[in-house]
Amino acid sequence: MPTAIVTGATGILGREIVSALGDDKQWTKIHALSRSQKEKYPPTVQHDHVDLTAAPHEIAKQLKSQNVTGEYLFFAAYIAKDTEEEASTVNGALLQNFLEALSNNNVTLKRVVLVTGAKQYGVHLGPVKNPMHETDPWIDGPGRPPNFYYTQQRILYSAAKKQNFEWIVTYPNDVIGVARGNFMNMSTALAIYAGVNRELGKGELEFPGSETFYSRFDSFTSSRLHAQFSLWAIMEPRAGNQAFNVVNGDVESWSNLWPKVARKFGLKVPSRQFERDTPEGSEMDLEKVPPFEDLAAERGMEGKATQGKVQQRIDLVRWSQKKEVKEAWLRVAEREGLEKDALEKATWAFLGFVLGRNYDIVISMSKARKLGWTGYVDSWDALEESFDELAREKIAPKGV
Repeated sequence: MPTAIVTGATGILGREIVSALGDDKQWTKIHALSRSQKEKYPPTVQHDHVDLTAAPHEIAKQLKSQNVTGEYLFFAAYIAKDTEEEASTVNGALLQNFLEALSNNNVTLKRVVLVTGAKQYGVHLGPVKNPMHETDPWIDGPGRPPNFYYTQQRILYSAAKKQNFEWIVTYPNDVIGVARGNFMNMSTALAIYAGVNRELGKGELEFPGSETFYSRFDSFTSSRLHAQFSLWAIMEPRAGNQAFNVVNGDVESWSNLWPKVARKFGLKVPSRQFERDTPEGSEMDLEKVPPFEDLAAERGMEGKATQGKVQQRIDLVRWSQKKEVKEAWLRVAEREGLEKDALEKATWAFLGFVLGRNYDIVISMSKARKLGWTGYVDSWDALEESFDELAREKIAPKGV
């Protein structure tokens, strides 16, 4: 019977992996590694406090003292940094040192799942090739910023050869889910934005992002679906030493989702919202040479890719700092018993980026489908479920 180790066990993706393992009776022992335990675990799950930022020999000592061992590793730990250079250095070291610590303790791994994301394709840099496939070349080399996913994957490949294990890499995108005590997710900021607008009594929910992107396409990942995929892939014999896109299976637009978000919170979308002035807007240029340009010549489109922009009709970082917004949030938080610092901690810059892009994000699931993966989640269902869970957890306002 298999045993597992999960790093980043309280994160939006790691938490669901732990939950899925705990619900699956074939897994006899699961070590959930994080700074603290946020919730009750089933009997097969053991929480272990391990400082992943320590040196390999220190990590090895911590693991040994808590008897942490396992045949399968799900590596979902991540530390946010201000620059791509810092992110690459820090997150590369997290993986490198942890794998070295396991080796020092003579832990024999069979497979490792490394959780990364669609930054793999340069979606944060500007317009990309659509749809995106796992065989697309890395947006790497001269003139390109570091990408910590590439750093981690190179470390993983090297360690797999030395330690004789197989690897799997997942590429989720715009994750929908909830992590207790962790405000780094799109759903929390969306629910707070809607709840505050309702409290302000306007009866409307104006789309704060790009008018262009409102009717463009995006691909989302349910954190629960990603967990199910991870468990499937780590046991699927044909999945070894491969990377996989992991998205819900549908392709959505905010012109379809936004009215549903508004109705969920008892609001309506202004009928002529894009004709309104945008005195609180902002615009940011992305990379001058977009990722698509790296693939353009072979497609007969060299020089045709346009520079990407993030266009916010309402700059969400600045919106969250307005006096009337803060006062409205405190009223909502006190009335509903919510965490008062959620407004401050919510990831407004990330939500602004997700809503403000002016280019499509379409990610193919064909590779996993060909191996027999049939998982699917409707993205609105996942988003509504996350809103309901946030309300139950007293993190964000409840819907109607």
